[in-house]
Amino acid sequence: QVQLVESGGGLVQAGGSLRLACVSSERSFSIYTMGWFRQAPGKEREFVATISRGGGTSYYSDSVKGRFTVSRDNSKNTLYLEMNNLKPADTAVYYCAAYRSPFSTPSGETSSAEFSVWGQGTQVTVSS
Repeated sequence: QVQLVESGGGLVQAGGSLRLACVSSERSFSIYTMGWFRQAPGKEREFVATISRGGGTSYYSDSVKGRFTVSRDNSKNTLYLEMNNLKPADTAVYYCAAYRSPFSTPSGETSSAEFSVWGQGTQVTVSS
């Protein structure tokens, strides 16, 4: 089974940037749509972005559109989330996840319930 490990979280001031990475243990990484989700204290886990298997199609939540960029390097089994112009409201634990079915490309915002493999999460804290 695919295992995912996130890194790159930390403390940053508002307006700053961070780049998260998510490394997969399996070469089958390339056949799965991948997603980023986040969960703030006391809130439900929410969709951030997804990216198709080849990286050609991506979707973003309205709250991060224009500030965050999702990308992937299948040769390195790695998913990325570039986060710019960070805001205190972006403070959360960020999770990467693999879609439940290989060779599938969900469109638009996708429920976390449709993702079957999750990383352990990385904390992002944005100070005002």
